[in-house]
Amino acid sequence: MIPLGRDRAVRHFPFVTWLLLAANVAAFVHQCRLGDSLEPFLRRWALIPVRLWSPAPGQPPCDLLWAWVSPFTAMFLHGGLLHLLGNMLMLKVFGDGIEDRLGHLRFMALYLIWGLLASLAHVLLHVRSEVPMLGASGAIAGVMGAYLVLFPFTRVRFVVPVLFFPLVIRLPAVLYLLVWIATQVLAGYQSWAGGVPDRAGIAFEAHVGGFFAGLCSALWWRLRHRA
Repeated sequence: MIPLGRDRAVRHFPFVTWLLLAANVAAFVHQCRLGDSLEPFLRRWALIPVRLWSPAPGQPPCDLLWAWVSPFTAMFLHGGLLHLLGNMLMLKVFGDGIEDRLGHLRFMALYLIWGLLASLAHVLLHVRSEVPMLGASGAIAGVMGAYLVLFPFTRVRFVVPVLFFPLVIRLPAVLYLLVWIATQVLAGYQSWAGGVPDRAGIAFEAHVGGFFAGLCSALWWRLRHRA
């Protein structure tokens, strides 16, 4: 199922959501213009866990500094057009509702924190990995976790391909989000069970870490707001 939108309207224009969308698209356009320089660019700005702890022999100190910046920069890079479009669609469907509820500055700060915590979850389970990790998926998973807490029964519109015809249906967000996180946990477990967790091509641990970071943040905000 591909989410298209939701029934709940927002009260304020989602400046931050659109800013994040623009930043991710601009970064991807820059990637597309690099040509043969793309691979070294990604090796420098994507997150490579082992470089945080074990710099290469002869590596200048400034390169180690860039390695610790990479958990932030990796949030704005993508591995392909479908990767970008999928993430941006999720951000648009779920992000502006969270921004509307939490406020612009709080949403921006939490989005970045969720992305960094998602990267941390990946790094802790792949300490020696040399496989680059990139994408906004971890931060957006945080948005989805927060949405589960704040708008569980808001109906979300999905398109479901039936044979060759698209069918649009409406379901409560809680159904989609619980199924989504369950698939991420299961897929992550299967990749570990297969013995090659860092070669699955998808950072499932980052998705799970980001999702629960967003969920816990929204729970804390809701309890504090009620108090």
